[in-house]
Amino acid sequence: MLLPVARAATLASASSDASAPARGGSGAAAPALQGLADAAHGAPGKRPRICLALSGGGARGYAHIGVLKALEALHVPVDCIAGTSMGAVVGGLYASGLSAGELEQRLSHTDLSDIAFDRNERAQLPQKLREDNFAYPIGISLGFGDKKFKLPTGLVQGNRLFALLQNWTAQLPAEVDFDKLPVPFRTVATDLGSGQPVVFDHGSLPTAIRASVAVPGLFAPIQVGGRTLVDGGLVSNLPVQLARDMGADVVIAVNVGSPLEDPASLNSPADVTQQMVTILMNQNVATQKGLLHGSDVLLEPQLGDLSFTDFSRANDGVQAGWLATQGASQRLAALALAPEAWQAYLDTRHGAPELSPLARIDGIDINTHGHIPASYVREYLNVREGDRYDAVALNRELAQLSTTGDFESVTQELVTQPGPDGTARNVLKVDAHEKSWGPQFLLFGFGLSNSFNGQGAFNLQIGHRYPWLTPGGLEWRNDLVLGSNQASWHTELRQPVFDRFGFYIAPYAEYSRKHIDVYPDNASDRRATPLTAYRVDTALAGIDFGVPIGRLGEFRAGLNYQQVQYSPSYNVTSSSGRLFPSGRVSQPTVRAQLTIDQLDDPQFPRKGYYLLATNEMALGGTDNRFDEAYAKALWAASVGRHTLNLAAEAGMTYGDHRSNSSFSGGLGFTLGGFQHLAAYATDQFAGNYLLYGRATYLNDLHEFILPGFRTTVVGASLEVGDVWLRRRNFGNGPFKSSGSLFIGGNSAIGPLYFGVAGAPNGVWNLYLQLGRVF
Repeated sequence: MLLPVARAATLASASSDASAPARGGSGAAAPALQGLADAAHGAPGKRPRICLALSGGGARGYAHIGVLKALEALHVPVDCIAGTSMGAVVGGLYASGLSAGELEQRLSHTDLSDIAFDRNERAQLPQKLREDNFAYPIGISLGFGDKKFKLPTGLVQGNRLFALLQNWTAQLPAEVDFDKLPVPFRTVATDLGSGQPVVFDHGSLPTAIRASVAVPGLFAPIQVGGRTLVDGGLVSNLPVQLARDMGADVVIAVNVGSPLEDPASLNSPADVTQQMVTILMNQNVATQKGLLHGSDVLLEPQLGDLSFTDFSRANDGVQAGWLATQGASQRLAALALAPEAWQAYLDTRHGAPELSPLARIDGIDINTHGHIPASYVREYLNVREGDRYDAVALNRELAQLSTTGDFESVTQELVTQPGPDGTARNVLKVDAHEKSWGPQFLLFGFGLSNSFNGQGAFNLQIGHRYPWLTPGGLEWRNDLVLGSNQASWHTELRQPVFDRFGFYIAPYAEYSRKHIDVYPDNASDRRATPLTAYRVDTALAGIDFGVPIGRLGEFRAGLNYQQVQYSPSYNVTSSSGRLFPSGRVSQPTVRAQLTIDQLDDPQFPRKGYYLLATNEMALGGTDNRFDEAYAKALWAASVGRHTLNLAAEAGMTYGDHRSNSSFSGGLGFTLGGFQHLAAYATDQFAGNYLLYGRATYLNDLHEFILPGFRTTVVGASLEVGDVWLRRRNFGNGPFKSSGSLFIGGNSAIGPLYFGVAGAPNGVWNLYLQLGRVF
């Protein structure tokens, strides 16, 4: 991408004798404005030059659209716009030729919350990424490289916002003079290296806006012209001086900045940091307000509790901006144009430099800024030299690339460059920046279970990912579990084959150890005492071939060799021998696994479905070999704040050459514990055959969010199921059942539940559960 040259300009400080700003209100027009009224109704060339100064404020910036709508309704012309952060988004799009009504209409059909926070539909992610966010709910991707650990420079990379800006300004060339736009425009960013303001007056309009909106800690900084740029609000959140520098006779300043929070409500270091940033921004806003003259108008919409990140309340913001402008309508009437003059003004809002709709791509230049080959990016582009340039189609293709998890940002633009013969050529520039905090990455999960009866367990999960070990895309994946009842290590190499189709070959090895309590057959209370505990050691090695099923999931099949050894921790000897036998199984196995994952959220799904089905068949004729089949499924649907989840599991150990009167393989299947008959103790029931079902109702508590939670829900579940030792008893009732009432939610370290469960015959249980799987 050809980066624009950002011209630095030091914004003027408030002078000591600055005139008091004119406030929005219903009073008569100020004398200073009255003197401009006659000129406003006269010839366009003699009327005052009116410029908007639009402040940053995140979602509160929706008010700028309401201000623009009201100014259009009042026939108040806008001759230039200076915008910062969200003010740059709204002001830049308006300056490009969109009317206020068009902006409102487009935003009403766009979930700007997903756009601003780079959220993609989980169902559209590659299966390997869905695997990871299913297993590792702590949303921190810690990187390692250059002998040190690193974190992303921002929670959001801004890919979707940049693509949206490009799509909505697709008619503009990549290099444009902002004075040539339908409404002249300026925006400001902050140089992270020097702390100085950087004013954009030409170049790529989407790039300029993206630089101004790079809120520190939220949006990653952007590199432009050799500078690292962040949010312009740090130096000029209300760019009054910048508007004055554009030749404004009258400045209409719109301040939507966030107010300071009550110190008593600051509950974390992040809250304190945000408060400090707000203080700094408010200080420079006060300085810029001091530059307003008596002929200027200051609008401060009453936005109430609309927060910086509350992008779901667009209508509230627009309405507040409209009301604030209407409240100043008598003052603004002095600036309004007569009908003929208004139409003449509208006619001037055309003729901006436009990219020809027939522009052809003469060359393609791809830079990956790392060790991923450019050929990999090229495979995602259906465009070829000679094709017509279509920004929307290209951004759609690059969106698929950005969801692979390999890149920090992926952008494109069409630039004009001189060719070898001196003639102008249209070159498609594609910049794909690898993750700057790599090349290795660590993922984390944590689980805790407590039944308040002396029984509990914990797990720490650590994932290691090392992608692109070779130009062919070889990836090394490690998964480590350390817990009170189990420990395991799985290591795997994935080598893509057949280019971008997603097929891969995966040699792997795994070792695990787990402890399973064994209860009496007639145990029916959560306080039942285990007879013994089995230790199960499993070692296996194999190779799989993986085939993606579109973006639905994947199918894996292959061969492995496994050894399973189980023995009791303590035993009882009777006249017939030891009560709890030990065993060992060594067998080659052919294994197949189908995974379909279309859940919108792996922790608290509101819609979608999930299916996991595996089948292992032993090869050879050893007497102790066994085969095993297992499947589990989940379906979720929502209406408003109400969600229903249905889950089912089934499993069987078959093909055992023994009498089928004892446990097979790794002690078969178990039931009991959280989401497995919650009223009973963990793994209280064991057998070779399993059937289980669960229905769960969830209600989102929008009005009540527990501290530290992203969402809070209350819910109830009904569970039914059983296990059987012998095949002839498989499916025979009566089934065991359990019901639960709980409160929970999504926290920063995973799903958390606290609930009470009950079962027939007075069986009950209290449980606290962090995480899902043990």
